[in-house]
Amino acid sequence: MSVSNGRQFLSIPGPTTVPDAVLSAMHRPAVDIRKGELVDITNRLKEDLKMITRSSGTPFIYIANGHGAWEAALTNVLSRGDKVLVLESGSFAVGWGDAGNMLGLNIEVLPGTYHEAVDPALLEARLRADTKGEIKAVLVVQVDTASSVMNDISALRRAIDNAGHGALFMVDTIASLGTMDYRMDDWGVDVTVAACQKGLMMSPGVSFVVAGDKALECHKSANLRTAYWDWTARQASEHYRSYAGTPPVHHLFGLQKSFDMIRSEGLEAIFERHRLLAGATRAAVSKWSEAGELSFNIPAPEQRANSVTTVLLRNGDLIPAIHDYCLEKCGLVIGLGIAVLSGKALRIAHMGHLNAPMMLGTLGTLEMSFRALGVPHGEGGVQAAIGFLADNVPH
Repeated sequence: MSVSNGRQFLSIPGPTTVPDAVLSAMHRPAVDIRKGELVDITNRLKEDLKMITRSSGTPFIYIANGHGAWEAALTNVLSRGDKVLVLESGSFAVGWGDAGNMLGLNIEVLPGTYHEAVDPALLEARLRADTKGEIKAVLVVQVDTASSVMNDISALRRAIDNAGHGALFMVDTIASLGTMDYRMDDWGVDVTVAACQKGLMMSPGVSFVVAGDKALECHKSANLRTAYWDWTARQASEHYRSYAGTPPVHHLFGLQKSFDMIRSEGLEAIFERHRLLAGATRAAVSKWSEAGELSFNIPAPEQRANSVTTVLLRNGDLIPAIHDYCLEKCGLVIGLGIAVLSGKALRIAHMGHLNAPMMLGTLGTLEMSFRALGVPHGEGGVQAAIGFLADNVPH
C-alpha cells in the first residue's frame, strides 16, 4: 500500500524544486551565442547578481557547480604557497580549503564544530597573532548545508577589521543566497561564491563569483590563474569569452526567468517567506524533540539557517527506514546527514521555490513516517507548524 502516486517532491538542500515557469523558459531553440538576445541576457544576469548580492562588484558566470566556483575564486586572487585561513562550522568551508590545498595553497583550519557558528573572537585572536601578515585570505560559508548553521558574516568582518588584518574575506553563499539577507558591500566581503541550484531555483550546472575591487587588484599578481577560470580573459569584448567558450544557452534562459521571479516577489518578501517556512519547520522539530529521540543539530536558535534544518537522531539506525518510507510510501525525498553527520541526521530543506502547502506536506509526511515506524517523537509537530504560520501570516 502506498500514497506516492503524483509528483515526487524534493526536500533536499539542493538541487531544489525548479519552477514550471523556469522549465518552460528553457524549452525553446538555441540562439546565436555571439550577438543579439543572449548578449543582453548575460548583461542582465550580471546586473541581477549584483542586485541579489547587494554589490557593486564584478560578476563572473561559470559553467560549473559550486565546487568549480570555489576553484575560480581561489585561483584568481592567490598564488602558490599563500596561507589561507578556513573557518570551520561544518563540512563546506573545509571542503573549499581542501580544494585550495590541491592547488598548492597552504591551508590552515580555524577549528570549529558542526553544532555552532564561527566565533568572531577566535578569528580576531588568530589574525592578531599573524603579525607578519602571512594569511592572505579567510574562507567561510554563510550557511553550511551539512550542519545547517548560519554564520554572522558582518560580525566576522568586524573581527578582521578589529585585528587590523589585510586578508581577503571570501564567502560562500551557495546555500544562503536568495533565502536570507546578504550584503557584500556593506559587510566588506571581497569575493562572493554562489550557485544556481538552491535559492536561485535553477537546475544545477551554473555558478558565480562576484569580485570586489580589492580582489580585482590581487588578481593582477595571482599566479594560480588558469585559462578557464581567469577573470581577465572573461572580461574580453567578445561575448563567448564571458564563458571561456560556448555559453550554457538554455541555463541562461532559465536563469533569466528565475531572476524575473525574484525581482517580481522582491528580496524582502523572499527573505520573510523563508523565515516563516523555517520557523514552521523549527516549531515542528521542537515538538518532535520532546520525546528525546530527535534534536536540533544547532542548539542556538539565532544560529539556525532559514534555508535548511539538520535534525539529529539518537538512534541512527532509524534513518534509512524513515528515508525509505517517505520516498516509497509517500513520494517525498528527504535529505540525509552528510560528512560527519552521515547516518546520524536528517536534513529538512526549506529553500527556493517553496510555499506553505509544500512545507506542511513535508512535515506531515515526516510525522506520518515517525508514527508508522514507531519512532519516538512528541505529538503535534505539524499542528505546531500550522499554528506558527497562522500566528505569523495575518488575515
